[in-house]
Amino acid sequence: MGTQLKANFKKEFLAYFRTNGFTIIAASLIAIAIMTPVMLVVMGALMTAMSDVYAEMGVDITGMTYAISSNSSTAVMSSVNDLTMVALIVLLLLLNRHAGGEQRKRSVIIPRSAGLTTFSYIFPKFIVYPLSAFVLGVAGMMASWFVSGLLFDVNDVPLVMAALAGALVGVCLMLYVCFHLSFGTATGLPGLSATVCIIASFFLPFAITVADADLVFNPFALPLMATQAVGNGFITASERQDIIITVLIAFAIMILTYFIALFAQNAKKIDNRGNEISL
Repeated sequence: MGTQLKANFKKEFLAYFRTNGFTIIAASLIAIAIMTPVMLVVMGALMTAMSDVYAEMGVDITGMTYAISSNSSTAVMSSVNDLTMVALIVLLLLLNRHAGGEQRKRSVIIPRSAGLTTFSYIFPKFIVYPLSAFVLGVAGMMASWFVSGLLFDVNDVPLVMAALAGALVGVCLMLYVCFHLSFGTATGLPGLSATVCIIASFFLPFAITVADADLVFNPFALPLMATQAVGNGFITASERQDIIITVLIAFAIMILTYFIALFAQNAKKIDNRGNEISL
């Protein structure tokens, strides 16, 4: 590894960890994952306390209350949605400064003028931030599984399925982070990039569900695959093969986003005319 690449890896690590960016993101994702089962337990308790009121209205909520507050699978499946939607918003917004935000502050002009290569600038970003997103996705799902097992009467989610769901959630977060890094660094507009990725993260799973599309080989359906694995408690041999191929397609797309970002940086020209240097 060259000296320049090592320096850029160090820069990204320091920018991510010493500024408490990683700590804030990690705390947010873990908190969201833990609060999901807690809120379901609270909701079940409230519904039980108000059962007489519903009974007077002629509504029997016994079955609904049991479904919400009995099995941990309900909470773990809800955590999949919360991590790939709510937590993803936090993740993308807090990564804005690393996804092209430094270009708006003109902080890459002097390094580039001094010989900073686009490879050394882009490559560390596509290693540090997607990998951290994967780790946090797995950690969030495992935290939700552990807390759900403590709070619910029946822990019907095997550890293996919880870990698989965590891996699928992690890959999903990685995919959107790579989209954010690619679009953000290519345009220098991280806010717009985050907005596009957030809208896509809400719209695509909904569109897949409405269209009743096949989940196989569709990387945007990874959260739905994770939900199915948790809900069923097992996967068949054919489902395992489909998951592996879908994850490989997701990684292929991530690699493509890296090359798009690299190409966009190489295509940029520094305009030295006028009073302000701009990319």
